[in-house]
Order: sequence, then C-alpha cells, then structure tokens
Amino acid sequence: MATVICADTELHVHLEGSLEPELLCRLDSSLTIAEARALYRFDTFAGFIEAFKAAVRRLQTPEHYAMAADSLFSSLAAQGVRYAEVIFSAGVVEWKGQSLDEVWAALRTASDRAPLTVRWNVDVVRQFGGAPAERVAAWAAAHGGEGIVSFGIGGDETARPAEEFARAVAAAREAGLKFTPHAGETSTAENVWAMVRMGADRIGHGIRAVGDLVLLAELRERGIALEICPTSNVRTGAVPSLAEHPLRALFDAGVLVTLNSDDPAIFECSLGGEFALAREMGFSGAELERIAENARRCAFGV
Repeated sequence: MATVICADTELHVHLEGSLEPELLCRLDSSLTIAEARALYRFDTFAGFIEAFKAAVRRLQTPEHYAMAADSLFSSLAAQGVRYAEVIFSAGVVEWKGQSLDEVWAALRTASDRAPLTVRWNVDVVRQFGGAPAERVAAWAAAHGGEGIVSFGIGGDETARPAEEFARAVAAAREAGLKFTPHAGETSTAENVWAMVRMGADRIGHGIRAVGDLVLLAELRERGIALEICPTSNVRTGAVPSLAEHPLRALFDAGVLVTLNSDDPAIFECSLGGEFALAREMGFSGAELERIAENARRCAFGV
C-alpha cells in the first residue's frame, strides 16, 4: 500500500494566481468562461506574466480581494491543508492606485474566517524598482502584528539589480519580518547568491542553485529552504520537462526543499498534485514525508 503523505503546509501560493476562471467571470461579467480560460494559455515565462496581469486586473475592489481569498482558503482546506503562507502582491495594489489599507482590511477579515491557519507574505514587484518597494516595506512593517510574516520580491528577477532593494529589505527585517524573495527561477545562480547575501530566510524557486556546489553548501549550512514548484517551472518554460527538473538533485544535495503550488489556478495544479508528481519523479514515500516535514519546520507563523 502506498504511503499517505500529509501535505498539510503550503508555503508558496500567490493569492492573485489562485483565481479560477469561474471566479474571473464573477469578477468581470464581460468575460465568458471560454475567454477566462484562454487567459491562462501560455508556454513561456513572459506569457505567464501576462496571465498573472490579466487576473490582477480583475481585482478592482477590496471585496474582490476578499472573494479571491475566500475561494483560495476553501480550496486549500478541501485539500487537507491546515497552514498556508499566502503571497499577497501589495506592490501591485499600490501600482493600481488602490488603497492598501482597505484591501488589507478585507483580507484580514477573510483570513480570520478561514478554515485553516493563514499567514501572509507581502510581495513587491522587482521591475517597479526600489522606491515603491520601500513604501510597501514600510507599510508591511507597520502591520507586522496582523498576520504578515515576511516580505518578498517577485516579478522579473532580471529587471533590476538586487542592491536596489536593500533599503526595503532592511526596513522589513528591522520590523521583525522574514525575507522571502523569488530568485533563481529563470535567471542564474548569481541571483540566488544575491538574495542569500541580503539575508534571505527562504527562497521562492531557487532551482538555478543546482549547478553551483558552493551555493548548495551555503543553502544547506544556513538552512535556507527552497520553495519548489515543479508544475509552475514546466508551464513557464523554466525547465523543459519534469524529467529534467532539478528537484531530485537539490534534495540529494541536502538542501531543504519544499513543494508548493505557486499559482494553482493559472497552472491548474494543487499542493497534493505536486506531491503526486514528485512520486512520479521517483521520490519514495519516506522522502516525500521528509519534504512535507521540511515545510512544517520552515513555516514562519507557527
């Protein structure tokens, strides 16, 4: 009998990437279901960014954000997830000219009624630059006691140098927030190094670290976990196929790896589905349980 894996902790899931096509249609009555599904068809990272932007554009009010949160929390709970750290693109809210305070109030209310424990990773967009990131970091620092556990940098990791975000990261860390950047998803190991030097506590993706033995040792010795998202990496073209995914090599190198869904609606995946894929990639039940335990150990809010 196959070992039952308790995949109950999700550390890398984007709120904005969880909008199912049916929800998009509720948010935007001009969309047909066929049009909504078509928004999520792509085969490159650039195409993914456009799909993500299409979802974000439909979030026009605090109530819309609450609807998205309720839907995500219900889906996670139905999968048996008991704890989730949800990435909230606060930088996008500011960029759209919406009130961060009003959107956050709606999200807090939604997380209070969620059927699981929810914590938040506040994210900024790399291509927007350092100044907007500093504003968001200051906002996140002021709300750190309200379920926000970390500050992250997402978007196009080749768009701006990491050093441009040093002040934002320092402000967030001074307020007690962890640092959870995206790095090494589509670029090189050097971007992972840059975020390690800036004090990353966990790294979103980080798969390009696999070719740098010194970096792997650094990640292992510091206990910096990588939030791995196999389906996402294949769908964006970050890796050519599951067979060529570096998950096994990273695991065998002794790096703390976790499995995550990333943008479950856009990529049509789930946390449990990622564990099933890892089994297809040759991971044993005992190894998958170690990965599940890694997520529990590396969670910030429990």
